Amino acid sequence: MAVRLPIFALGVLGLAALAPSVCAQQAPASSTILSTDVSQQPNSGQSPAQNGASTSDTTARDADPVTLFPHSESSRWYVAGEMNFIGQWHPSFPAKYSGAQSLDANAEGALSRLFTLYVGLEVTKNVELLFDLEETSGGGISKAFGLAGYTNLDVVRNPSISKAPYIARGMLHVTIPFSSERIASGRDFLGLATSVPARRIEFRIGKFDLADFFDANSAGSDSYHQYMNWTVDQNGAYDYAADTRGYTVGGLVEYEDHIWGVRFAEALMPTVANGIDYQWNVSRAHSENAEFELRRGFVPHRDGTIRLLSYVNHANMGDYRVAIEQFLAGETPKPDITHHPLQVTAKYGFGVNLEENLTPSLTAFARFGWNEGKHESFAYTEVDQTFSGGVVLAGSSWKRGLDRFGAAFTSNAISGEHREYLALGGCGFLLCDRALNYGREKIFETFYTAHLWRGVFGSIDLQHINNPGYNRDRGPVFVPGLRLHLDL
Repeated sequence: MAVRLPIFALGVLGLAALAPSVCAQQAPASSTILSTDVSQQPNSGQSPAQNGASTSDTTARDADPVTLFPHSESSRWYVAGEMNFIGQWHPSFPAKYSGAQSLDANAEGALSRLFTLYVGLEVTKNVELLFDLEETSGGGISKAFGLAGYTNLDVVRNPSISKAPYIARGMLHVTIPFSSERIASGRDFLGLATSVPARRIEFRIGKFDLADFFDANSAGSDSYHQYMNWTVDQNGAYDYAADTRGYTVGGLVEYEDHIWGVRFAEALMPTVANGIDYQWNVSRAHSENAEFELRRGFVPHRDGTIRLLSYVNHANMGDYRVAIEQFLAGETPKPDITHHPLQVTAKYGFGVNLEENLTPSLTAFARFGWNEGKHESFAYTEVDQTFSGGVVLAGSSWKRGLDRFGAAFTSNAISGEHREYLALGGCGFLLCDRALNYGREKIFETFYTAHLWRGVFGSIDLQHINNPGYNRDRGPVFVPGLRLHLDL
C-alpha cells in the first residue's frame, strides 16, 4: 500500500540530499549501523568490539554504504535523517471482558510513521550544538492501550496530542578532556567527534531523551533495526522522566574512563501521568538518575558490559493504597489514582543491564528492573518489576554482515497494591480492563532485519503475549509486524 509522505518528511529528504553540499569535505558514508549497535544509542567512544560489532561486520559496513546520502566525517556541520514505518496486526483473541483501555479483542491493524531530522554544529573542538526535529503520524494497535509491554516503541502514548512536527532534542554538549589519548567514536546525533579523549567529562544541557544515555544496550535498545517492544528495548520498571513523546529537559554530567563510566542527570517531570507539559517548578517535581557502567566481559577474550542504574522521581503522584481505601470507604465510585490534593511524592527504582559478546557475531543481553510500586506509574509504562533476556545474531554468519536476527523474552509484573487497584476497576494511564485475574505479562519477540540497499532496511517481527495487561482472562495474542527503515 502506497504511503503518502507529509511535507515534513519531504523536507527531511531534501535537507539530507543537500547534506553533501553543506559538508566541506566528503568521506565514505559512516552513519553507523553495526551488527548489534543501535542508531539510538549515545556516542560512547567505544571501539566496534566494545559496541558489539565484529570485525567482519565493520568490514561489511565500510564496503557497503549504509545511508542513502553520503556524510562528511570532517565538516563542522552534521545533517542526517531517518524514517521508520512499522505496520502491526493481531487476529481476534479470547477475552472474558474488556474495559476502556484494553487491548482490542477483535482483529485490528495499524501503521505508525516516524520522521526525524538531525542537525549538529561543532562550535569548537569540544563544544557542540545538537538539534532534532521529529514528526509522528499514524498510530498503533488499540491506540497504545492494554499492554504494559506495548508492541511498538515508536507509538506516542497519547493519541490525542498534536501531529505537528516538534523539537525532540536540543542540547549543548561540552567535552572536557583528561587525557591526550584518543579513541575512535562514531559520529551521530549525540556527538560529532570521530574520536574522543579516553578519559573525559561530558556535560549536556537542554532537551533530550534519558534513554539515550541510561539503560542503553547494544543488542536490546533499537526499535529501528532490532526489537520493537517497549519492555524488550528498555527496562519497563525504569519510569524515567519524560513527556508523552519520551523527552525531558535537564542537565547531564558523565565521566568516562577506559573501561568504566558513571553518569548523572537531573530532569523535569510531566505535570500529570503521561502528560505533554513539564512541571517547571522543581520544588514540585524533578528526577534524579544515576548509572555506573563497567565495560568488561564475563566470557574470556570477549567484550561485555554491565550497567547499574538507580533513579528517584518526585512528582504529584498518587498512592495505590490510598486510592483503594478511598474507594472502599465510598469516597469515589471506583479507585481513582488521581483523586488526591496537590502533593509531592517520591518513587524510586533500580536496574541491572548486561550485554555479552558470545562469539564474533552473537551478542546476548539481559535486564532486571524494579521500582517500589507504591506510587502510580507516571511516565513510561505500568511495570513495577521486569526480567528480560535475548540474543542478536549478526548476518556475518551467513555472509550478510548488515543483516541481523534476534529472539528475546520478557516477563513483567506489578506490585500487590497496583494489581488490587486494577482488579477493583481502577485505571492507569495505559491499563483498564475493568477487572483483573492477575498473571505476569509474558512476551516473546523475534525479528529478522535485512539490509536491502544502502540506507534501506526491511524487517519482519513476531510477538506473542501471554496475559496482556497482566490479565489471565484475556489472550494470549500474536502480533506480527513489518518495518521499513531509511537512514538518510
